[in-house]
Amino acid sequence: MMVIVDYNAGNPTSVKRALGALGIESTVSPDAGVVRDAERIIFPGVGHARSTMAVLVERGLDRALADAFRRGTPILGICVGAQLSLSYSEEGETTCLGLVPGRVRRFPELPQGLKVPHMGWNRVVVKRPHPLLDGLPPNNEFYFVHSYYLEPAYPEQVLATTEHGIEFASAFACDNFAAVQFHPEKSGPLGLSVLERFAHWVPSISTSSSTSSSAAGSSAVGSTC
Repeated sequence: MMVIVDYNAGNPTSVKRALGALGIESTVSPDAGVVRDAERIIFPGVGHARSTMAVLVERGLDRALADAFRRGTPILGICVGAQLSLSYSEEGETTCLGLVPGRVRRFPELPQGLKVPHMGWNRVVVKRPHPLLDGLPPNNEFYFVHSYYLEPAYPEQVLATTEHGIEFASAFACDNFAAVQFHPEKSGPLGLSVLERFAHWVPSISTSSSTSSSAAGSSAVGSTC
């Protein structure tokens, strides 16, 4: 069963409805045991990094997600879920899950006419082939809502970028963890296609990453992929 993590951030039911439109069964759960044992996990969210991390820790979901990542469970992070998978966020100076090395930074002052939060439709430019983004047309548009952006530690993990005053990573992947800054569940047919590809994605995990992950602590996996 595909499990959508419920940690009081955003609206996980919108992800469930999107999956339902594709005929994909899923369940929304705040239970760490259910998340740990899931066949696939979607880690969505909209909210403040510090407060959402506090809920994850309180419910034991931080450890459950780390355990699932180490076991090779396919995981998709969306928006705040993508951000919290990295090591640190400038939002509230928050230590995050550390599933993938990297930081979350606030947008700097942007040219006149560009606002923060970055809200609305924007193009995703594929930089590296990955099953999650296969066949994405160049004239695509996805829906974004965020004031902070992803900065994975290793450029080779970046799958796609988007421009909003600056160029930032809008998708990245590390072994069995993939993440997008945009909201596929709110992005029409193209967004649904990303969710459908995730539902069938079979990750390939490098030996070096697995070794690194196995040696890491319970809440900070620290794979270098």
